[in-house]
Order: sequence, then structure tokens, then C-alpha cells
Amino acid sequence: MTNRLLVVGFSSLLKHSPQQLLFPSSPSPFSFSSLQSVFSGPSGSVSHRLPRRFRSIKAVDRSDRPKWWERNAPANTIDVRSTEEFLNALCEAGDKLVLVEFYGTWCASCRAIFPRLCKTVGQQHSDLLFVKVDFDANKPMCRRLNVKVLPYFHFYRGADGLLDAFSCSLPKFKKIKEAIATHLTARCSIGPPAGVGNLDLLLRESNPDDDDTNPAINQ
Repeated sequence: MTNRLLVVGFSSLLKHSPQQLLFPSSPSPFSFSSLQSVFSGPSGSVSHRLPRRFRSIKAVDRSDRPKWWERNAPANTIDVRSTEEFLNALCEAGDKLVLVEFYGTWCASCRAIFPRLCKTVGQQHSDLLFVKVDFDANKPMCRRLNVKVLPYFHFYRGADGLLDAFSCSLPKFKKIKEAIATHLTARCSIGPPAGVGNLDLLLRESNPDDDDTNPAINQ
């Protein structure tokens, strides 16, 4: 009886081709016909091109986008690139309050505080001058101004010269707002702009004895 069943089963298998046995004609999500339709071209030939949903997304070129220290800078901002530009900015500010930020493009704390700083200077205190100084591009000047930690802030005003200097991070941003409120008063300083005092920065800018140590980062 068992042998007869085996013979009947084997004879029924012979009625089907090997392709029909491996790939049955019943509809299935993984049938050979469905796979062939996915990878075949218009003429029915097999194509090596993947479906649209499997194609790799092209990388977006961000090289022409503004860097974080350039993004959303308010209109009353000056980004100085030399000691001469720095001194000119202070002289041309007249009796305006000048807020100077010493920053580093690699400084995480500088990046964190920058959007808040732009909002405060641009929207709430547009009557002051915001000067940005890149530490790496102005190392000799920054050292002579005693900038040892980033971000670092100076406040200048006309003949009064340097009013305040301190380091500040985003959690202590209230310190900057308090300094602005203190120094941004309706008064007139008499005399020529004092700038940075008696430091002869222009003559010492190219001093070869300066070391290249980086400042600390304010957390």
C-alpha cells in the first residue's frame, strides 16, 4: 500500500516542469513573476536598476551655506578680520555702546550662545554696535587684550574706552543682558574715543614671540 502511494505521488510530480515545482503559478508576493516585473525594463529584459524607493538619496551640497558664525547675524554686526579693522570699528562707533564678542569657529559654547546673542542685539538693542572677533584670525591682538577663555566679551563706549570685560556662556546669558542695561544709558562721553587704551596693537601684531596656545572654553 505504501509503495503504491509513492508511485502515484511520483507520477503526479512528473506532470509538472521543474520551474513549476520551484515557482508555483499561484499568486504569491515572492513569486518569480513578481520579482521579474520589479527588475525588468520596458521590453521585458531584466534590468539592474533598482526601484525608485530603493535608490540612494543624493547628498546635498552644503558648502555654499552660511557657517554658524555667519548665520542670522543682525544688521548692526561687524565681523572684523584684523587689528586695524577692530580699531576702526571702535573709532567709527562714536558714542555708541560697542559689544565685542571674541569667539572661535571650533568653540561649542560660542556656537550655543550665538543665536541668543543675535536675537538680543538685533531685536532688543539695535542701537548698539556688535563686533565679532575670530580668535584664530587675530591671535596676537586677542592675547594683548587678555582673552584667555572663549567666548569672551568686551564693552566699549567712546572716550570712556573699555567699560567691562568678562566671559559668559549660554546658561549665564543674563550677565550679558545686565551689562547692556548698565552701560546702554543716555549719556555722552566727552573727548576722543579711547578705544583699547594705550596698547600699540598695530605695531605688535606681527610679533614672532607669540605662542599658538588656544584659549579655554567657557562651559
